[in-house]
Formats: sequence, C-alpha cells, structure tokens
Amino acid sequence: MPTRNDAALTARLARSREINITVIGRKSGRTISNPVWFVLDEDKLYLLPVHGSDTEWYKNVLKNSSIRIKAGGAEAEVKAVSVKDATQVKSVVEKFRDKYGANDVKKYYSKFDAAVIAQID
Repeated sequence: MPTRNDAALTARLARSREINITVIGRKSGRTISNPVWFVLDEDKLYLLPVHGSDTEWYKNVLKNSSIRIKAGGAEAEVKAVSVKDATQVKSVVEKFRDKYGANDVKKYYSKFDAAVIAQID
C-alpha cells in the first residue's frame, strides 16, 4: 500500500512533463542532477536517455542504481534498472512518443539502445 508521501509523489508525477533526477557520479562520487522527460505507467517510471547508452547520467546509473527523483516538491529514492533488450527499449520509446509526440522524441533523442525503469513503491 502506498504511503502518503508516495501518493503525493505519484500525483505530482501525473501532472509533470519533466522531473529532476539525481545520480551519483561514477568517477567523481558527486551528486549530479538533470532535468529529464519520463513516463509514469501505474507504479513504474520509465526514463529514456537522450543519447542512449552514451548518456552520462545513464552510465552513472549503471555504476550506482540508486537515483533520486523530484517532481513538484515531492521526491523519492528509487532503484533504477537498466534495460538493453531491443523489444523492451522499443516499448519505452513508444510510451515516450505517446506522451510527448513522435516529432519531439525524434528531435531530442538520438539513440534508442537503452532505457531505465524504476519502481515507485
């Protein structure tokens, strides 16, 4: 059962087009925040790295899967799972096209070989 904090986060995610994610730098060990697009589908958060597996925050997630997400003042720590399977990545890309439009996804995203899924508990 979701906690009150999770419910607040889910509500804010449902109203947001962009969130901030904070990752730990794989070399520096510093916290690094980036604004990213996302798709929330039930209790799963889907992230698509703009440059696929070449995206810096994605490389950091591979080293440390714990990421902090923030939407409209609500935040949570989640475990990110890297997805490289072409069928699964294609499914995430389709979710992004549905939410943001195929033209914007084509305009901003250059490589579709990786995605990230996080469970919102």
